[in-house]
Amino acid sequence: MPAWPWYAWNCSTTERTAPGKMPLTTLAGLIAGLALLLAGAEALVRGSARLAVRCRVPPLVIGLTVVAFGTSTPEMAVSVLSASGGQGDLAVGNVVGSNIFNVLMILGLSALLIPLQVSRRLIRLDVPLMIGASLLAWLLAMDRHYGRLDGVLLLTGLLAYTALQVRSGLRARADSERNEFEVEYGERVEGRLALFGHLALVVLGLALLAWGSNLLVDGAVTLARTLGLSELVVGLTVVAAGSSLPELATSLIAALKGERDIAVGNIVGSNLFNLLAGLGLAGLVAPAPLDVSPNALAFDYPVMVAAAVACLPIFFTGYRIDRWEGLLFLGYYLAYGAYQALFAAGASTVALLHSALVWYALPLTALTLLVIAVRAWHRQDGKRRSDPAEPLQDKDTDVGGHRREQRGDHHDSPRQLVVAAYRPGHDEAGRGGRAGEIQVEDAQIGTAETAQPGTEGR
Repeated sequence: MPAWPWYAWNCSTTERTAPGKMPLTTLAGLIAGLALLLAGAEALVRGSARLAVRCRVPPLVIGLTVVAFGTSTPEMAVSVLSASGGQGDLAVGNVVGSNIFNVLMILGLSALLIPLQVSRRLIRLDVPLMIGASLLAWLLAMDRHYGRLDGVLLLTGLLAYTALQVRSGLRARADSERNEFEVEYGERVEGRLALFGHLALVVLGLALLAWGSNLLVDGAVTLARTLGLSELVVGLTVVAAGSSLPELATSLIAALKGERDIAVGNIVGSNLFNLLAGLGLAGLVAPAPLDVSPNALAFDYPVMVAAAVACLPIFFTGYRIDRWEGLLFLGYYLAYGAYQALFAAGASTVALLHSALVWYALPLTALTLLVIAVRAWHRQDGKRRSDPAEPLQDKDTDVGGHRREQRGDHHDSPRQLVVAAYRPGHDEAGRGGRAGEIQVEDAQIGTAETAQPGTEGR
């Protein structure tokens, strides 16, 4: 093998083997493991959310904790099992690859379907936190290891982030705390049989996660050895894309249903949970410090950080992600995938593609986004100066230009998925409104309101 430059893929903690034919059992194991992971995550979220309701935990707290963890459980399960088995490349590649896939592929595809709204809170707090967590994960990996101390530090950040979300959410709607359960869940009383059913869902979800992650990890390791690939490449591509399917489904469905702020918040929150919980737990349970490949440090971590940083100027321009920006994200992920494919094939052009991306495409894009962001800031500042009483349009304005009703401080946290899906007694759509009425879901405070058709949007 020729000697690659320091910035190219030149080594891995897993040696390559001669390519061979992948057996059907390996492919079946990968597919079965992925299916079990998705089913386990769904069962765990539903059971945990209903148990929380049974214990009278506020719906907002459920959305910020139980549901927020839900779509990240596949990544966490795969990383923890890989780390405990000594497959450090697979554990790290899964988290880093998932974060790259989430921003470039999922946000790009969602914005290509329909322009996405971005709340100001995401720009002020959650996106900077995502950038900070990405930089922290990169910094901790500079010594080419993730140890238990690194895991404790990342998990401490996770606890602080969750506490911040819950505290701000509870403070935003403290006035409605007293009647929340009557409005949200009515007077429905569940018996012991229902309680055991919720517990069974939690146990079933955990069992499916363990089983599915085991099958997926074994299949990924076999795939790497059979095709002569490193476990890092498999983790960055196949495993990362597969474990990110819950985020893909959530964001696409939210975008198509008009919940475009949820589509964006889901990705930002998922990346935070992947880094803080996925890498944190992996470093904590590993029998020895996890090795981090120098190739990942030289290329994949910078790509992950660059994707996170790119969210700020793109989100800031009109508080939305337009179709051309989504196409830009998709183009970069295709280039990233092409780079991985060229390296896997041992092509001599991989170093040339790396140089083109790092020294031409990324700086040119960064300069373009900076100019667009500065122009957007000047335009918004001029509008604010000309008419201070007129609020700028953001996520609190609906498609028709009408202001939505706000209650207290409007904090919309990332990954505030509609908790109605986990309400006992509602139909499949989570609605339950009367005929001739339009149901309006408020993902922030977890309440459902009705409006007569033809009335002005709030």
